[in-house]
Amino acid sequence: MPFMPVKFNLQKRVKLAQGLWMLYWFSVIAGILIFSLGIFFKIELRKRSEMMDNNESHLVPNLLILVGLLACGLNAFGGKVCHDSLDPIKFSKWKPMLKTYLLLCCSFNVLLVLVSLLCFLMQFSVYLTLAEGLSYAIRFYKDTDTPGRCFMKRTLDMTQIEFHCCGNNNFRDWFEVQWISNRYLDMSNDVVKDRVLSNVEGKYLMDSVPFSCCNPGSPRPCIQHHLTNNSAHYDYDHRTEELNIWTRGCLEALFSYYSSLMSSIGVFVLFAIILESVDMAGLKYLSTALETMAEPENPECESEGWLLEKGVKETFSDLLTKLKTLGRTNQVEGGDAPEANT
Repeated sequence: MPFMPVKFNLQKRVKLAQGLWMLYWFSVIAGILIFSLGIFFKIELRKRSEMMDNNESHLVPNLLILVGLLACGLNAFGGKVCHDSLDPIKFSKWKPMLKTYLLLCCSFNVLLVLVSLLCFLMQFSVYLTLAEGLSYAIRFYKDTDTPGRCFMKRTLDMTQIEFHCCGNNNFRDWFEVQWISNRYLDMSNDVVKDRVLSNVEGKYLMDSVPFSCCNPGSPRPCIQHHLTNNSAHYDYDHRTEELNIWTRGCLEALFSYYSSLMSSIGVFVLFAIILESVDMAGLKYLSTALETMAEPENPECESEGWLLEKGVKETFSDLLTKLKTLGRTNQVEGGDAPEANT
């Protein structure tokens, strides 16, 4: 007995075909949006590629671009089939392809599920990439004359300004690196010389941060140098006063941005999966309703449509039987070897 059978007359078949045609074009729009989100996500990663140079991070946007294009093609074909379904002559040329098309749609839905899962699972990988990349960027912030790092300073400054953050975990990360190039240090100055010589690695370290860490909303002029020296500034206590620089680390800010973006994309892909499933179910009903018409020459006659030709148990049993038969066939073929002449 068919699974979930439904009786159809001409009016119901026409409404189903028209409704499916609209749903398929909604799915095409969803495919365009997935493609656009993939492009947008890839651009956002490319903007900060110097700070997160990891090819694994581009796996998700590349897959989004691929499934977006596939969704547009598959759903445009489905829309064309639904448009031609009420014309027996036009539908006859699509009929042999429907079984293969539905199998492709099932495979595509599996791919969409995989992409949606990756949008959530790859967030930890993005976090590790950001942590390593930001640490690298801060360390080489000063190397504006070194090939391959010329724009590191600009990228990091723009990131701190855009995301209202400072340092990797917090502003104190800048205290642990020399972020001013030696070309801008007066080595004849005793203060500079003493500070360099006092460090084991010969670095010029100080309790200061770049200008991009400054909070423009602060009523006080930005204090970016001698942050821990109370006597260097009037009416200032770094232990109790709210600093007028961004206190949030860029790792937290960037990860929050990318994780929310990936989660939103993952949820949208789940919505696309539901839409694709509805399209597949509707097309299955439409195709079976057209195939079971008692009098194909009479469009007014009634017919019956279903999701599965047999029940769920019988369908799975037949599928397992086919898989077992296929496995045995492969074993026999693998075991057929010519006997050696003795």
